Amino acid sequence: MEAELATLIATGATTAVGLMVTETWDQARQRLVRLFSRGGAANAADEELSRSRNALVAAAGTPDEEALTSDITALIRLRLRGVLAQDPGAATELRRLIDELAPPAGAAAPGDVRNSITGGTVHGPVVQGHTFSNLTFGAADDTASDPSE
Repeated sequence: MEAELATLIATGATTAVGLMVTETWDQARQRLVRLFSRGGAANAADEELSRSRNALVAAAGTPDEEALTSDITALIRLRLRGVLAQDPGAATELRRLIDELAPPAGAAAPGDVRNSITGGTVHGPVVQGHTFSNLTFGAADDTASDPSE
């Protein structure tokens, strides 16, 4: 298998697994089912993808998440390899799926948060978020005399 095709398969598998835990999964699933079911067996492809997604969602935040993600990615990579071996024309459809649905390079992963503070000097803790209650921060004793006096 040529290197370009191997890269396409690996990228396609990684993209598919990444999409399983996003809001665009339904759209991606429909397209993957069409890709996987070339020549029949659409129901089996749909069930396999649904089982994989359910397992990933259930494993989110657990110690098994990374291993399961790796296993499902390998499974999809094998499935894509088989599809492209039977129908080399499917590579065009896979490229289009990746181009249209993959997150842009450098985009934050689902759940990542990036905050920035600009426009001043901060001399203490900064808390950014939605809802906070009962926050307590240690503070220097303002009543102490200045040693330079």
